[in-house]
Amino acid sequence: MPSGTATVAPAARAIGRVAVPGDKSISHRYALLAALADGVSTIGGYSPGADCAATVACLRRLGVRIDTDGDGRLTIHGRGLTGLCRAQGTLDAANSGTTARLLAGILAGQPFDSTITGDDSLTRRPMRRVIEPLTRMGARIDSRDGRLPLVVHGEALHGIVHAPQVPSAQVKSCVLLAGLLAAGRTRVLEPAPTRDHTERALGAFGIPVEHDTDGSVGVAGGQRLAALRLRVPGDISGAMFWAALAAGTPGGRLDIRGVGLNPTRTAVLEVLRRAGAGLDVHADDEHAGEPAGSLRVAFGAPRSFEIMPADVPGLIDEIPALAALAAMMPEGHTLAVHGASELRVKESDRISALAAGFRALGAGVDEYDDGFLLEARPLRGTEVESAGDHRLAMAFAIAATRATGTTRIRGASAVDVSYPGFFEELTRLTTP
Repeated sequence: MPSGTATVAPAARAIGRVAVPGDKSISHRYALLAALADGVSTIGGYSPGADCAATVACLRRLGVRIDTDGDGRLTIHGRGLTGLCRAQGTLDAANSGTTARLLAGILAGQPFDSTITGDDSLTRRPMRRVIEPLTRMGARIDSRDGRLPLVVHGEALHGIVHAPQVPSAQVKSCVLLAGLLAAGRTRVLEPAPTRDHTERALGAFGIPVEHDTDGSVGVAGGQRLAALRLRVPGDISGAMFWAALAAGTPGGRLDIRGVGLNPTRTAVLEVLRRAGAGLDVHADDEHAGEPAGSLRVAFGAPRSFEIMPADVPGLIDEIPALAALAAMMPEGHTLAVHGASELRVKESDRISALAAGFRALGAGVDEYDDGFLLEARPLRGTEVESAGDHRLAMAFAIAATRATGTTRIRGASAVDVSYPGFFEELTRLTTP
């Protein structure tokens, strides 16, 4: 469980400019594909968080030379599609479900056995959703009742058509990465669209991605990846905490620069507008198929809002930030979330832990199997538990700026998973 306690004081302002760290989802994918490419790739703006550091550490154990320059730039010496080496000992994905699931897809087609493990939180998260399709492709995977550690016995793979029951970009990406090493074609047909960073990254590395009329995406196996110079845009999930701060603070106004604006990630912006936030979006850049730009978020006319099941796949990671915004609204305003049972198998049971934290702060929260109803009430300083979850630690901190007293957040170091320096930035943006 992450350690450390952060203290958040009430704040009457949220004004300034901020740049968020590199997108976590994109950083993972660029590093993994660069390791499989022929030649040397560079990645600027790589996420400084612990999750993406876990991906780098695992790749190094698999024989990939990765140099860093201290400014968030990686130089990755690719080993080709089947050039990874057997690791000595286990591969530790730490708290990163993306690392574990995507790496399983790559290792399923390598000519050796590998063991993937993680921290206590990650070993409780479900892995059957990747074990099942990889097994159908020909891999052999041993697990502890469908959870980490996974022992992946690399085998000759063959392409499949996979239709997961739950929409998941991690599952889709795992299967597509395994498809690179499989004979024939591999397709994934999701029940709802999810973020498409893997498809865009594959295209940038020179791998055509097939988009079929039924909504499925696919790749042909055996293709070589070309090394690239890449730049990671800012993480829109991280940006949403600052958006909540600005939209929830009377007079608040923040400019958030260099944010990724991938269309499969921007549904949250429409939800911000539904919640009454003032929002201007300026798209001004695109690199390797990933658009980026700036957000100007301001306090507007707060309104009760809902997140419906159709919204959830496109903004599952942003729900804690939206909950913080709802808690900061005038008394009686509500946020209702439906169809988000996937939150229960994140870094924590995010529904229960979120409900407990916001109740402690003074909000009213009714918890459901697949969501919750949060009612804004006067917030008070208190002590809350992050449950080892970086997004909850940040959500509680943002809401705590509107409390009547000081709030202590236990397990505050969880923010290092995605946003080292978050609390320092919060102090800068809220202090006159």
